[in-house]
Amino acid sequence: MDKTAVREYLIDLQQRISAALLQRDPDVHYLEDNWQRPEGGGGQSRVFSEGAVFEKAGVNFSHILGSALPASASQRRSDIAGRRWEAMGVSLVIHPNNPYVPTSHANVRFFVAEEEGVEPVWWFGGGYDLTPYYGFEEDCQHWHQTAQAACAPFGESRYADLKRWCDEYFFNKHRNEARGVGGLFFDDLDGDFDESFAFLRSVGDSFLPAYLPIVDRRKDTEWGERERNFQLYRRGRYVEFNLVYDRGTLFGLQSNGRIESILMSLPPLVRWEYGFEPEPGSAEARLTDTFLPPRDWL
Repeated sequence: MDKTAVREYLIDLQQRISAALLQRDPDVHYLEDNWQRPEGGGGQSRVFSEGAVFEKAGVNFSHILGSALPASASQRRSDIAGRRWEAMGVSLVIHPNNPYVPTSHANVRFFVAEEEGVEPVWWFGGGYDLTPYYGFEEDCQHWHQTAQAACAPFGESRYADLKRWCDEYFFNKHRNEARGVGGLFFDDLDGDFDESFAFLRSVGDSFLPAYLPIVDRRKDTEWGERERNFQLYRRGRYVEFNLVYDRGTLFGLQSNGRIESILMSLPPLVRWEYGFEPEPGSAEARLTDTFLPPRDWL
């Protein structure tokens, strides 16, 4: 186990993604916020806002320590809840201006739980998912083909397993509706450290090739009030998931995390409309009828 190598990779990943966003939107308002956590550790939040391409985006790095691991940190390791712990990761959410450009989320993380007299317990987790407002087959296919290519060296079933896990995780149960068109989700990845770390890097490195071609393809598409209103309405579903179900949000709150960084994922503007139903056969209706139900995008 090499915690230093993981930390160095995550810091570099944050830098590469931040540089790519600034290259796409050089006039965006950019803020770096370095912070320390009283209980131990800290991080850097990078926030992009009011740009021509990105209405709001955040790329966070954190490396924090604590004395009692929250139960939300691991799905299947309730036996180690309460141990002292260390967590590091990069988490990002991108909310574009143009409703034809999807929102996207990505996260890669590493946990270590330690107790005197026993071997440390470590694991990796992460993934990425895509949340379009207007669906395009070629965008979804490109997204999933890139995800599949990132998984291919690590086993024939790796992509299918993590794609299914993503579909199940990013699901608003109270709406009986997927948050988006999925991608990859994994947690509790352990075993051989070198192989597990290599897979984390493969996922992290594939995010920009998965997302930026979609941004470039859609960012100049003309849009108006109708598309903007629908984008803000659908953002409400995103907010509902993050505040009700997201384990990253829950972990941040349970670990006395930094609220500004935890809630950075929320869009700057959103709307809820009572009983809204899109016109049958419209582009808005196609999102929920055709794109959101889980399917084989390959």
